[in-house]
Amino acid sequence: MKNSWLPVVVCALMTFSVAAQDRSAKVGGGSTAVEKGKMLIAANGARLGQVYRVDADGSAQMIIDGKLVTVPASTLSSVDGKLTTSLSKNEVLALH
Repeated sequence: MKNSWLPVVVCALMTFSVAAQDRSAKVGGGSTAVEKGKMLIAANGARLGQVYRVDADGSAQMIIDGKLVTVPASTLSSVDGKLTTSLSKNEVLALH
């Protein structure tokens, strides 16, 4: 009976971990759904790369040229079903 608490703790941690992953995988800022793994498109239509992580405020984090960059949620929108930022690639690179 000494180890009966261990499965309860493991299950609780697993539940918390799954809930945190679900929350970070898709965060919507208004009608724009920012999802981990979704391709982010620049204002001119150029592909910037995949979303690496989603912040609680809906900002998209991505790795560009070996740097972790956070693209503000206020610049994100859905254009023709694609996640798009109003920033150019140079403006995104300047955010780091």
